[in-house]
Amino acid sequence: MTRNTATPVRRMPVEPQAPAARNGAASPSPRPESFQRAKSTIHFQSAETLYDLWPTPVCIVADGPYGLSGFPGDLHTAKGLVDWYRPHVEAWSARSTPETTLWFWNSELGWATVHPLLAENGWEYRSCHIWDKGLGHIAGNANTRTLRKFPVVTEVCAQYVKPPRFESAAGGTLSMQDWLRGEWRRSGLPLRLANDACGVANAATRKYLTADHLWYYPPPDAFVRLAAYANERGDPSGKPYFSQDGRRSITAEQWARMRAKFQCPAGVTNVWRQPQVSGKQRINGDRQRMQWRYKSLHGSQKPLELIETTIRATTDAGDAVWEPFGGLCPAAICAFRLGRASHSAEIVSEFCRAAVERLDSCRESLDLLNV
Repeated sequence: MTRNTATPVRRMPVEPQAPAARNGAASPSPRPESFQRAKSTIHFQSAETLYDLWPTPVCIVADGPYGLSGFPGDLHTAKGLVDWYRPHVEAWSARSTPETTLWFWNSELGWATVHPLLAENGWEYRSCHIWDKGLGHIAGNANTRTLRKFPVVTEVCAQYVKPPRFESAAGGTLSMQDWLRGEWRRSGLPLRLANDACGVANAATRKYLTADHLWYYPPPDAFVRLAAYANERGDPSGKPYFSQDGRRSITAEQWARMRAKFQCPAGVTNVWRQPQVSGKQRINGDRQRMQWRYKSLHGSQKPLELIETTIRATTDAGDAVWEPFGGLCPAAICAFRLGRASHSAEIVSEFCRAAVERLDSCRESLDLLNV
């Protein structure tokens, strides 16, 4: 397949100067250096300076500090992770919609430390995925007598969504569950008639309008039926029902966008047994120049298969993927091959240069093992 040359490309300078630290106070350069191929863009720039310029994300792949001294710029402990992540989480929350899924990579302790910050900013926890790297990750080098713990061969990737909030007539906001039930009650119709509206025996009352933990999201066709029934038979003085603008009810298309996209491939679970990257996939660099202790350029290089799984599960072709802490920018590679529009940021020049070379030489196929 020939390379797409329709999109203008801006190449990284040969020796880029390191920008200000991600959470530093220095002013950003007015126009960040970047490399673009098709719909995938890699910026040599701090992510904070780019969030307002990037399109609304449908998927965010966040693989930042773990508090393990794992790479240049990582913190030494997890204690400072909340303050470090705060400006990023606030920006993600401000720019995201109910369609957005956040994939938050970290250690178990790092994730547990940052979770309250995510919840505080409106992110709803969905699931924790365990990357099991296998015994090859330690290769007999774990000093359990000194560390006094079993060898660690895992990282976690927590899935979060941004549920919608609805304005309440009494002021404040409501969850989708409370708003649906409140709108039906506002119509003056008994709850049992919701079943007639949806053409079911009891599912509408028991599931879509319930007040307990068994509630779940009504599909667009069921929502439209509820809204039409309430507007046709409910108290005329309260119309329109199930509306956000006070003029018309929410449409099926609008309702469908009020939930994060997700599809689960057969056989995939929340435990990802995948060896750490090795062989041809492992990217090497000038370790002497970097004064780096790993055998490869990046000590936490993620398997492309895992990143591809998360992007494919929560986006469609053309959707925007954010990768605020790019490293070697695996999300940019996977998004390019899946036909998504990706926006990546990295501030370590060696990492950024390797990521650009990786994207520039990437074949336009889904053969992720041969990047």
